[in-house]
Amino acid sequence: MNIEEIKAGKLWRQMGLTDEEYEMVIETLGREPNWTELGMYAALWSEHCSYKHSRALFHLFPTESERLLEGLGENAGIVDIGDGLAICFKVESHNHPSAIEPVLGAATGVGGILRDIIAMGARPIAVLDSLRFGIPDSPRTRELIAGVTDGISSYAKTVSVPAVGGEIYFHPCYEENPLVNAMGVGVVEHRHIATASARGVGNPVMIAGGRTGRDGILGASFASAELDEASHEQTHAVAIGDPDTGRRLIEACLEVIASGLVAGIQDMGAAGLTSSSAEMAARAKTGIELDVALVPRREEDMTPYEIMLSESQERMLVIPKKGSEQQVKAIFAKWGIEATVIGRVTDDGMLRVLEGDVLYAEVPAASLSTEGAPLYHPAETLPAWEEELATQPLPPVPDDLHGCLLRLLSAPSIASKRWVYEQCDSEVQGNTLAGPGVADAAVVRIPGTRKAIALTLDCNPRYCYLDPYTGSAIAVAEAARNVVCVGAQPLAITDGLNFGSPEKPEIFSQLRRAIEGISAACRALELPVTGGNVSLYNEIEGQAIYPTPIIGMLGLLEDAEAYLTAGWQQEGHIIVLFGETNQELGGTEYLSVIHGLEGGKLPQLDLDREKRVQASVLQAAREGLLASAHDCSEGGLAVCLAESCIISGKGARLAVDLDMRADALLFGESQSRVVLSLAEEHLPRLQQIAAQHAVPCTVLGRVEGDALTIFLRGNTPVLLSWSVETMKEHYDHSLSRTMKGQA
Repeated sequence: MNIEEIKAGKLWRQMGLTDEEYEMVIETLGREPNWTELGMYAALWSEHCSYKHSRALFHLFPTESERLLEGLGENAGIVDIGDGLAICFKVESHNHPSAIEPVLGAATGVGGILRDIIAMGARPIAVLDSLRFGIPDSPRTRELIAGVTDGISSYAKTVSVPAVGGEIYFHPCYEENPLVNAMGVGVVEHRHIATASARGVGNPVMIAGGRTGRDGILGASFASAELDEASHEQTHAVAIGDPDTGRRLIEACLEVIASGLVAGIQDMGAAGLTSSSAEMAARAKTGIELDVALVPRREEDMTPYEIMLSESQERMLVIPKKGSEQQVKAIFAKWGIEATVIGRVTDDGMLRVLEGDVLYAEVPAASLSTEGAPLYHPAETLPAWEEELATQPLPPVPDDLHGCLLRLLSAPSIASKRWVYEQCDSEVQGNTLAGPGVADAAVVRIPGTRKAIALTLDCNPRYCYLDPYTGSAIAVAEAARNVVCVGAQPLAITDGLNFGSPEKPEIFSQLRRAIEGISAACRALELPVTGGNVSLYNEIEGQAIYPTPIIGMLGLLEDAEAYLTAGWQQEGHIIVLFGETNQELGGTEYLSVIHGLEGGKLPQLDLDREKRVQASVLQAAREGLLASAHDCSEGGLAVCLAESCIISGKGARLAVDLDMRADALLFGESQSRVVLSLAEEHLPRLQQIAAQHAVPCTVLGRVEGDALTIFLRGNTPVLLSWSVETMKEHYDHSLSRTMKGQA
């Protein structure tokens, strides 16, 4: 394709570049770009790679912490956990590919995030997934759930990384635009931390891993546009994963990094060889010269354009130290991985692409990096629907509060996700202490130590739709609360920001306020943002998803054996509520499921109280006072208590004071609340801790019997009562029946 043909057809538009951006390319180069160069700019200046509509907001995030070793700008964040060890973690999205090819899209999402982890020198020890689907009884949704679950589980199992937790929400807005966000987690010794910089002029550039094919070409541009009917025909934009090669590549990369023979290493993810080479050169302020004739490929007659933009999976770009090429090749060969020198590091700042002696591209590497891409400051407008929905009147209290509990326990977003997590292996590697379904966060032991880490993913998209600032702050607070509920100290977050088109003023307003809410909560709770992912243009036919800022939280337990679960532990234990229940029903699962309403003013978040509640729970856990802890969130107090009964198989008898609407007391979602259980002899000390932190502490009752019974003080009347068996039947089998096509 020559320059005249490009100009005549304005072909840059087909690649996702605007006319103004094309002019910027010309200005940067001082000439018209050729076909290969145009493709490189289109990929690296896509929203997926450049964050051109969102990165102007990143300065709002708090990024400082004594524990933070690597943060924004690297492949993943790294947080110190003491004793020369650190945890590497990050969230990435694979939304559009999963909508088109759910098995392949989800699998390559897992593979990609794990390669980000190993690129930092860390051994992957866990993966978590945050998923959003449409209504589960829809055939399309069932197809997506089955495909995404298969892709996640098959890849994770093959590479022997446990899938230890996550979350799943259902809402019609995700019917044709599912969200598939994966969080990869690894452990690394400080001395083996690697970076993605092309350091050392004269050092060779090597490609290692799978051979290059035509899959995934311009996948980054595909991920940066709205979905439409034609999108489902773009299966070429979805890369094909090979988990067996991925497993061997993990071991080879970790060994070669530990050998000290490499100056830099980078995953080839979105935009493949173009992004990895440009980013590595830009970070080091060097250049790279590549000969694509040397790139191992699995298809014939591939052009330089195709080779540079292929997103074939399981590939790494490695910068060995000059003279160590054969040693590095030998390490990769030991694991059955092909490694080939394809270029060298230069000192002129240019990314130069040759095929033999023919020059196909010559561009400033920095101009392809995030900092060299366009930066936009879109207009914004507060969505009119927010004020309208916030003033929505409450419906009357239903007569059948008993039935409301069972309906909530069966609701797709609350009910057990057992069908999904049983497809995955949460026990591989043998370090999972608390996997899916037993605790508020996953707990994973750090091999060779007494330490463990706590991991969770959280976001209530309905909250974020009704009030992006408060909803996003709540996501941070709840994630931290979940980590505290297993006895861990929250350390840091990573985020996955999933929104519609930022070119729409209402959507950009949602994005900005969400980032402000995340930042406010992180500052209050003293948590740095280590990095993450932004996925925009999550729309189909102009209809955007609910704003969904996923929060991935990392916590630390110094004593792995001291972790807590959410289920009652012993008959006769006292049940206590930390925090205060207010008459707050706006945005609740109760309003949505029971009354078909999505509106009202959100439960308010007092970040000072949140911090005090978390400090109280953590102190009580460290003193060994607690038998269980469970965050009060979707479904409110009644659902929280029911889940603790279901997890443990034990009942509870509880007394409450009715000084508000009965449905608000039982199903309201007031924030900063935790239900605790403990031996009676520990109650005075627990009350003392609560008083020291000025945290409301209410004794509700005891663990006893085989039913959950909640009554007004004085033993009458009973507000609701169900056997644990009945609650478990509704909670455990709702999604399972749906996936089997049963009513």
